[in-house]
Amino acid sequence: MKTLIVYLAAQGDGGLSMLLMLALMFGIMYFFMIRPQQKKQKEIQNFRNAIERGQQMVTAGGLYGVVKEVDDVNNVLVVEVANGVRVRIDRNSVFASADNTLTEKK
Repeated sequence: MKTLIVYLAAQGDGGLSMLLMLALMFGIMYFFMIRPQQKKQKEIQNFRNAIERGQQMVTAGGLYGVVKEVDDVNNVLVVEVANGVRVRIDRNSVFASADNTLTEKK
């Protein structure tokens, strides 16, 4: 990367080489930073849309539980976090499957 910058700086045509360098830097940032983040967000959204009763999940706040009811109209889930303890949460606060987070830690 440094050799490319030195080469472009030595060319003498500052305007065109600067535009080329900026476009190259934006392309590198897109493929290494922006695109992977978009893929991860899409994966999380697909998980949220496919959630069903009996599935273990983790909220964005770190609350582990099992989905007991799904209300698609209000976009709300009823999650059992302990025996007999149920909470209502917004579907958009679901982060991932509890199975996925437990296997990643091992």
